[in-house]
Amino acid sequence: MTALPRFDTDFTRAQFPAFAEPSLQGQAFFENAGGSYTCAQVIARLTRFYHQRKVQPYSAYEASRLGGEEMDEARSRLAAMMGIDGDELSFGPSTTANTYVLSQAFRQSLNSGDAVVVTNQDHEANSGAWRRLAEGGIEIREWQIDPETGHLDPARLADLLADGRVKLVAFPHCSNVVGEINDVASIAAMVRAAGAVSCVDGVSYAPHGLPDIPALGADIYLFSAYKTYGPHQGIMVIRRAVAEALPNQAHHFNGDVLYKRFTPAGPDHAQIAACAGMADYFEALHDHHFPAQTSRSPREKNAAVHALMREQERALSEPLLAWLSARNDLRLLGPRNAEGRAPTFALDLGRAAAPVAADLAQSGIMAGGGNFYAQRPLQAMGVDPAPGVLRLSFTHYTSEAEIAQLISALERHL
Repeated sequence: MTALPRFDTDFTRAQFPAFAEPSLQGQAFFENAGGSYTCAQVIARLTRFYHQRKVQPYSAYEASRLGGEEMDEARSRLAAMMGIDGDELSFGPSTTANTYVLSQAFRQSLNSGDAVVVTNQDHEANSGAWRRLAEGGIEIREWQIDPETGHLDPARLADLLADGRVKLVAFPHCSNVVGEINDVASIAAMVRAAGAVSCVDGVSYAPHGLPDIPALGADIYLFSAYKTYGPHQGIMVIRRAVAEALPNQAHHFNGDVLYKRFTPAGPDHAQIAACAGMADYFEALHDHHFPAQTSRSPREKNAAVHALMREQERALSEPLLAWLSARNDLRLLGPRNAEGRAPTFALDLGRAAAPVAADLAQSGIMAGGGNFYAQRPLQAMGVDPAPGVLRLSFTHYTSEAEIAQLISALERHL
């Protein structure tokens, strides 16, 4: 790949109306793991759909035809960026809802005595629904993290897979409190070799770079558009062989359409159409930074933008990690090196985190305190979910000045 150019923060932030919003001036946003700002391209498409296309799609009249085309565009363009066929991508109301629908499909296809592996590093969305399969006689095996570091050791997974009874392994690309980036490609290869299906929760990773699904080798990959600069939708990739093998969860007449098989309710037409704005944004980011490579394929553009985002986030993380590592009055969960983690930093303060987040708000820092639906990993690492953790999360659009503002605020309030 071409050497990465200098990241243009001004151009990037100009794509997000929130940074020009008067009511938000002086405030630095560090709760991106709960939901990112929305790019202008998504807002424009959503507004246009409600103004001009808010009719039942896929009919012959113009507004309907155009509405359906925009929905199809969102699916096809995002799929192309991730290296998959368009019908391998489904939309749903949230990742939690999508996972629940998937779990019902597996409930119908698994037999008593089969086993499913879950982790205690996951957000509850990729854990709770699978654990409930125990009610139907499915054995649930827990791939446990290291209680000190939060690391998921693949050697422990190998032991869980050894008897050949595991049919599904659900694990995160990275945890929303530990932050460590798991080696999805090697884990998915282990799972495939054991004859099982891999289900990856990418909610906490996708905002830092859309996945290349063939490169990862994941059978199922889930993430949330509203945390990835888009509208409030869940996005679900199910590779064809797995999707066709699972029972239909939609209306019986939709069972032969791959992207409809796991969408039992009527989709939100406007928000699906608006997801094409995510592709617009990634493409704009690419073409601005790589003007000589605008003819690249969508997948190639995605790979370049992914690398660009990760390098910028690494550079932004280093001063914050250095400051946190110098403190002896808090515990940073997960890795202390920027290379191996997403820019999501959960801090165990030894006291209630929500009041500290409220104090930081007085210094213009938007952050959160609590358990963030990650009670299991917190408990596994010896952190009481009631007082919880202070979570500081950012993305590539965060500025160096905002990192400095955060560190200054932390010095005053911790």
